[in-house]
Amino acid sequence: MDTIRKADSRRGRIAYEVAGLSWLAEASDPGVAVVPVLDHGATWLEEPRLVSVPPTVEAAEQFGRALAHTHAAGASHLGAPPPGFDGDGWMGEARLSLPDHPSPAPASSSEGDSWGAFYARERIAPYLDAPVFSVSDRTLIERLCERLESGALDHDQPHLVSDVIARPGPVGAARTHGDLWSGNVMWTPEGAVLIDPAAQGGHAEEDLAALAVFGCPHYERILAAYNEASPLAEGWRERVALHQMHIIMVHCALFGRSYVPEAVSIARRYS
Repeated sequence: MDTIRKADSRRGRIAYEVAGLSWLAEASDPGVAVVPVLDHGATWLEEPRLVSVPPTVEAAEQFGRALAHTHAAGASHLGAPPPGFDGDGWMGEARLSLPDHPSPAPASSSEGDSWGAFYARERIAPYLDAPVFSVSDRTLIERLCERLESGALDHDQPHLVSDVIARPGPVGAARTHGDLWSGNVMWTPEGAVLIDPAAQGGHAEEDLAALAVFGCPHYERILAAYNEASPLAEGWRERVALHQMHIIMVHCALFGRSYVPEAVSIARRYS
């Protein structure tokens, strides 16, 4: 078997990837297939080298349906780390907060921390100190964060996830890949395979939105199949850009000002 070996000496990087791949793989039937970890140590892991083929419409639809089931496998709460992992995770080169317990509800609320409050606090605000943002940029993005924190932009998870959350038990969020841009979907002769996750508890629409950031083959067929398997909450198309805000903020912080106009545009649209 042809294999690849990934090495990273930074503390926790390999452990997070191994834990995330294992957690996603638990849902791989009927969820999406996940690249297996053949062996690993503290600073390295070994995986099979996947054979890449052009994606077909059939494979895209199968991927959409399977992704709905991966999400429905659930996580305990928003930002939940993969079981067995403790500490911050990573999304590319950006640190990713992974609280091991749900955040407490605001004093004004009798329910748990809302998606909007979590998204603003943990997925947008941490990048606002990046030097690429002007004072006016920050003001506009902070305004978006305030609206998110108010709960005005909260919305349901897709049907299969909402159904699992509604049952008695520990599930409070979707089980997400967390960095599902199209480069982290490998199209093989057997179908789509997930690689390089930033696995976490999150909102399922974030993975779907991430697929569109840099374009994805047969994107509309993926969405249609997903929506058939697990109907999305009303208005989901209007929220795609909102769910892209995290990955865009990460790109602003890591790659510079060329991504700032998009972040500002999203903030202006939803604030």
